[in-house]
Amino acid sequence: MTETPALIESDRLENELSIDILKTLQADHSRHDFLDVAIPGVLQSMGGTLGGLVSQRSGKWTPECWVGEKLPFPSELVGEAFDRGVTISADGWHAIPLAQPQRGSNTTGEPSPSSALVMRLSDDRSRLEPTESAPHTQPIADMLSAALHRIDTHDRNLQRIDQLSSVLRAAAQWQQLDDDEALLQRIADTATKLLHCERASIFLWDRRRKKLIGRPALGVEGKPLEVDDKAGVVGEVLSTGEAKIWNGNSDDDESRVNRTVDRTLEFQTHSLVAVPMCNPVAHFGANTKPTAHGREEIVGVFEAINRRNGSFDHSDVVLLSDLALHAAAAIHSLQTRKSLTDSRDRLVDDAASKTQLIGNHPSIDQVRKNAQKVAATDLTVLVLGSNGTGKEVLARHIHYESNRRSGPFIAVNCAALVESLLESELFGHEKGSFTDASQTRVGKFELANGGTLFLDEVGDMSPGGQAKLLRVLEDKVVIRVGGSQTIPVDVRVIAATNQPLEQRIIEKRFREDLFFRLNVVSLTLPSLAKRGDDILMLANHFLQHFAYQIGRTVPTLDANAKLTMLSHPWPGNVRELRNTMERVCYLCSGDRIGVDDLMLTGTSSLTSGGNREASFLSSAPPSLSDATRIYQVAHINQAIENCRGNMTEAAERLGLHRSNLYRKMRQLGMPTSGE
Repeated sequence: MTETPALIESDRLENELSIDILKTLQADHSRHDFLDVAIPGVLQSMGGTLGGLVSQRSGKWTPECWVGEKLPFPSELVGEAFDRGVTISADGWHAIPLAQPQRGSNTTGEPSPSSALVMRLSDDRSRLEPTESAPHTQPIADMLSAALHRIDTHDRNLQRIDQLSSVLRAAAQWQQLDDDEALLQRIADTATKLLHCERASIFLWDRRRKKLIGRPALGVEGKPLEVDDKAGVVGEVLSTGEAKIWNGNSDDDESRVNRTVDRTLEFQTHSLVAVPMCNPVAHFGANTKPTAHGREEIVGVFEAINRRNGSFDHSDVVLLSDLALHAAAAIHSLQTRKSLTDSRDRLVDDAASKTQLIGNHPSIDQVRKNAQKVAATDLTVLVLGSNGTGKEVLARHIHYESNRRSGPFIAVNCAALVESLLESELFGHEKGSFTDASQTRVGKFELANGGTLFLDEVGDMSPGGQAKLLRVLEDKVVIRVGGSQTIPVDVRVIAATNQPLEQRIIEKRFREDLFFRLNVVSLTLPSLAKRGDDILMLANHFLQHFAYQIGRTVPTLDANAKLTMLSHPWPGNVRELRNTMERVCYLCSGDRIGVDDLMLTGTSSLTSGGNREASFLSSAPPSLSDATRIYQVAHINQAIENCRGNMTEAAERLGLHRSNLYRKMRQLGMPTSGE
């Protein structure tokens, strides 16, 4: 059949319009710019004299782009055409519905707004008859609909990217906050800004009380807002685990809103959106919901109130859900950090309480004051004093009084290490660096990073070890044995020795440059025998400690025992006193401690009808292993006391190598460095 001139002209105009629309799309125009270019061409191709694109917003058909005289258009005709999905013509007006994309066809899940073409035709065109069917208009309408959908999807994608960027930036800032209230306030502020609403509240769920606690409820002064966990829209969200929207200007049920809160706060809720806040969980219990990443536990509800422009929609649900996800993670992270910090602080305080410098003697008081001053710095400290005077206790005291108190405290006995192992012990080694290096090992300097490294008996360190130690102290870096990479270390070094270092320097047995590097601040601990009544104070402290350990009442010293202790020379210093009180707590079954119970060398140890051995056997524990341990501890301590703290000489008397003596002392639970 031969086509009429009108149909030929129509096809030509449609082809030209298609090309114009494609060019406009390639130029990446906004929806508004596209309509300004495309609608005049559409009207021309259809023979329209005036008209445009109308869209349904808030339940009303509103012109979005209009060409020609702005005459009132029949909105009822548009509605009927859109409902029936066909072109409707009446009274010179023609309404052509545009195809509606399916929900979920873009990244936000939101459909494009309902739209239709409305126009009046010129008198000399008969293309659109007053009928319910106009097939020639459909290709143009479909083309326009597809173009608008593409533009809307592109715009939504850009908006979504911008929203996610804002959420991620905000979430990164939230992770830096350490205060509960500041974090919740910042989260709510972010929500009001991004959702363009008046107020936002984070409702945390108190399961025990069955309450939702609003923290913070923006605009609410005073105490946190509390509501029943089943009341209102937030209650719906909590019970169902699904997001909810309420808009007062729509057909939503008024009873869903908890107006009690409005009356209390003298506030009027016009619209709101609420989403669940969840944390990932490993178990499948109540109040959990399945997600793409497993199951999540509902911990609260995130609510936004009164959108400033229009009503809340699905895009607001998506955005608020993103905020809720990161908010729940930030809140959980802060709670975990605070819990770990509290636990750490309790452990540090407990450890610090065990390193007190007990005593009121002026010499100890002066050491305590100087230690307090030097603790606030990172200066290297050299602690001097005889064996057993408490050099490690002083080092720990300095550590726990410093800004490094939360870091590690690592103690190394330099005299107990042979030169071949010293470098590996202090600096670590790489796997395969020597015969027994079956795996990589981190050295003591690395382990002490951020804290304090205590080098006990540094005066007995080998010449090679002294050179390596000096290099680390100067460069603040270590290189593992067998490695080549320098590892920076932030370590405060406290060294201790009972050796006269100045004399050893003269004898070429200690490096002078290392001495000056270590001796930035020097603290000297006095012998116990020179501390007067501190002996009794320390004795009572140790008695309480060991009595608590073994679960017995604390025994007391009688007058003669006190006099004996004050007159005893205490060659082993505080270590000897501590061991004496430990022995007394285990062996003395009575509540009073006499002279014979002390079993001190050089004092009367005879009891009526018995000697020290008989006294020991009569009060020894029934277990052979316990009695053997106590005897070995006493025998080793006696040897150390007789040698006045010289560990090398004591080891020779006991028929042991020095390193074997230290190993035996560790097996018996005896301290191997200054107490």
